[in-house]
Amino acid sequence: MALPQKETPGDQWQPGEPYTPVRTPCRFRNPLSKYRVWRDEEKCIRCGKCVEVCPYGVHVKVGKSIPRPRSYLCLGPSCEKNDFFCVAQCPAQALTVCLDPVYPTLGDYRWTADLLLSTWWQAEFGTLPYMDLEYRIGASGGGFDQLRFLFLSEPRDQKLTHDDISLELELNRRGDGRPQIKLSVPWYSAGMSFGSISLNTMLARLRAAVRFNTMMSTGEGGYPEELYPYDDYVITQVATGLFGVREDTIQRVRLVEFKYAQGAKPGLGGHLLGDKVTEAVARMRESVPGSALFSPFPFHSVYSVEDHKKHLDWIKEVNPRTLVAVKVSTPTDVDMVAVGSYYAGAHIVQLDGSYGGTGAAPDIAKKNIAMPVELAIPKVHQFLKAEGIRDQITLIASGGIRTAYDIAKAIALGADGVQVGTAELVALECLRCHHCESGRGCVRGIATTDPELANLMTVEWGERRVANLYYSWAWQLKEILRRLGMRSIRELVGRTDTLVHLDYYKLPVDDDLRR
Repeated sequence: MALPQKETPGDQWQPGEPYTPVRTPCRFRNPLSKYRVWRDEEKCIRCGKCVEVCPYGVHVKVGKSIPRPRSYLCLGPSCEKNDFFCVAQCPAQALTVCLDPVYPTLGDYRWTADLLLSTWWQAEFGTLPYMDLEYRIGASGGGFDQLRFLFLSEPRDQKLTHDDISLELELNRRGDGRPQIKLSVPWYSAGMSFGSISLNTMLARLRAAVRFNTMMSTGEGGYPEELYPYDDYVITQVATGLFGVREDTIQRVRLVEFKYAQGAKPGLGGHLLGDKVTEAVARMRESVPGSALFSPFPFHSVYSVEDHKKHLDWIKEVNPRTLVAVKVSTPTDVDMVAVGSYYAGAHIVQLDGSYGGTGAAPDIAKKNIAMPVELAIPKVHQFLKAEGIRDQITLIASGGIRTAYDIAKAIALGADGVQVGTAELVALECLRCHHCESGRGCVRGIATTDPELANLMTVEWGERRVANLYYSWAWQLKEILRRLGMRSIRELVGRTDTLVHLDYYKLPVDDDLRR
């Protein structure tokens, strides 16, 4: 398959242009991979035969030398059936291919090694991997991992193409005279605050969102001035700690997000350790450098729908052109919470399930308190329909959305769109080491406030990685819709008949999507 080439200095994107993936390689010397190609340097005669036969660029020649194989591009043992299998073609028998010894140590049940590696691949190339990496599901044995799309053997509409399919997401469906906002894709970026992640990470995610005409939430850490050029694509968050909440920043944006609870830690407030509170973070949050910061739970000014409405009315009065989103966790009565938010005047209700959050979210909360998001979505969708108000509110799901298939499944269950977070960090080569909260710590410079670590990643590199992942997701979503015979993502909302659960459906369903 043809892979995108590395960007040249003159290849500059202009706003409004369709996005074209540009190969954005790993920023580290030895990219992690599923398979390892070993070359015995004592046996190798530098004949270049491996360079000649491999069509995937695993072997390259630089002058008279042949550097270490780029193993992450290798098909692995399945290449044995091909005429160009380098091991068989090597006249000196200097090559071997096997499972990379690091591979089994990567990931966890939700973010498996395959899912990490396939996300890195999509972030580098903007395409699906051509080797045997599972890019659709993890291995949790529950949640979205147990749901599958049930496709017909042949698409309903043979003439339907990706160009005929719309992924647009409408955010204001109330007809209240406030501005209409349409995103080009059915997702936007979740809130990760300045202080919890680096400014470079924030800017990379935001600029990728701009490329795809979608949005990014600031999280509860305030609104850094570096984000000002992208005001129309920024969602500013009002959370219980009110860090960095000011009228002038509320007036800058088209969407304000109230965070009443987070699905990864319902009933618990936020906690930013003192080591992460640098002078810049303290200035933004109007606090003291080196002092740990806590967000209480809940808003102590909200104990009824009437109080809730006062909050939303306050924002609407401060900024007449903004829409208001309400982020809640998923208690058993989440359907009543959603109805209350509608009558309080919210345009968007966001259901935040228990699978999301970074390493800062305690397992005891993530695994034992909130309702799984795949149960909350249809519960709220059906209740809003019964109340006759489903078409007047936008329902967003979040909390553990990892793949294009997760996005499609959430929408088929009843959401209008989703909010994504961790997947973007994985695109930036997050290892899922679960130490996001520790000091200034992230060794890959993503969830850190340490300037030296943060500068391990440039904004331009991160922007390209996230944008490439978005491009791959958009392609996959359109392919899912094409196979279901749908011309718009709106047609998929609430279509639970397109899904099956593996606990009740034992026959094999859903084959691979490959370009």
